[in-house]
Amino acid sequence: MVVGFSGSLVQTWFFMAALYLMGYPEKGLALYYIAFGIGFVCEMIPNYFFSNWYTFGTRPSWKNAGGFLLARAVNLVIQFALLPFMLEHLSNWRDDLISLLVIFIAGCINYLICLLFFTKPKE
Repeated sequence: MVVGFSGSLVQTWFFMAALYLMGYPEKGLALYYIAFGIGFVCEMIPNYFFSNWYTFGTRPSWKNAGGFLLARAVNLVIQFALLPFMLEHLSNWRDDLISLLVIFIAGCINYLICLLFFTKPKE
């Protein structure tokens, strides 16, 4: 849970930093997608290793790397699908809170997919 929450904060920080650097508060969905993608990539690599070591108690392997990439691809599609919906329907919310909500929802699904690929070694 700590790994997922810290990854969400890292992604949100990079998302907001990228938005700011690209001229926020100019709003446009393309700007949000680019900034969201930057945040996603920046948190993905450390999240893979921390998920191995702390969340699942495993070592990095090709199997769990492939599963992690599959789960992250699903996660990204969910995030990109939810983002415009949430921006439109929660327009009175702050953008960082909307991004955290979207990341949290997709992260729960990501965790369930990762459970299929991360297995502890037999003792």
